[in-house]
Order: sequence, then C-alpha cells, then structure tokens
Amino acid sequence: MGDSIRVVTADITQLSLDAIVNAANERLLGGGGVDGAIHRAAGPLLLDACRSIPEVRPGVRCPTGEARITPGFDLPAKYVIHTVGPVWNGGADNEPELLASCYRSSLDLAAASGITSLAFPAISCGVYGYPADQASKIAVATIRTHAGAIAVTLVAFDAKIETALMTALT
Repeated sequence: MGDSIRVVTADITQLSLDAIVNAANERLLGGGGVDGAIHRAAGPLLLDACRSIPEVRPGVRCPTGEARITPGFDLPAKYVIHTVGPVWNGGADNEPELLASCYRSSLDLAAASGITSLAFPAISCGVYGYPADQASKIAVATIRTHAGAIAVTLVAFDAKIETALMTALT
C-alpha cells in the first residue's frame, strides 16, 4: 500500500488525524518553527510529557533520525510523534539517510501505536536548511515503502514546499 499520500498546505496543528509529526530538536523541549507551533497549540502538558522522556545521553531525548511519541493534549490529533531531522550540511554528513530514518522511525512508531492517519511537516526544510526538492523525494520514497496501511498527509508550510512535494509524488 503506502500510496495513500496527499499534500496539503495547512497548519499542521489544526489537523484532526490520529497523529501529527513534530520536527523537533534532540532535547524535545520546544523550539521554533513547527516545533514551537505544536507546543503552543498542544498546551503545557506536552512539554511535561516531553520532559518525562528519558535522556539517552546528556541533553538528548531523541537522537537525530529517531522518533518518540506523546499524547496530543489540546491538539485535534490524538498523538504527537516527535522526530529529529538532520541539519543540512551539504549532504556529506549522512543527511539523506538520517532524513529517511526520520520518516521510517515515525511510521514504525505509528504502526506500533495503532495509528492509521498521520501528517508530516517538511522535516528539516525550515531552519535546518535541507533543500526542499531533495527532502521531498526522500520523504515520498520512504513513505511509499514504509507506510503500510497508514494514510499519510504531507503538510507544506509554503508554495515552494508544496510544489516540491507535489513534484516528488509524480
């Protein structure tokens, strides 16, 4: 399956799905961009839930390429899956593999949690600087091979990301 993928330009915090994915940082304590928006919309209990996730090493609750899950609290989505994308450094620091791992890890965690509908933001395409066209191709290819029965929504934050996602789908 895995071909149940749609692209929308929307506010991911407003989507009524089983889960939304947060493009988080390794600390899982909120930040800018979609991370900050999700934390604001979910309310203060999300930060408490993130703080309760044990650190795997000092200051790191979720290493780059991995995923963790919390309730959605005040969001329409029941769950938030937090994943940490790579910072773009030209592509020579394992960025494509780490980005694909974000999508795989999130989908694996969703499947294990009984989630059937999931929305992803454009992971690493904001302040982390990943080129949208390359990131979109990785996202779509990984989702197609790993989504199984999960209906996936790819959420664009602007027209450039939407175009890159739509191109990657074709």
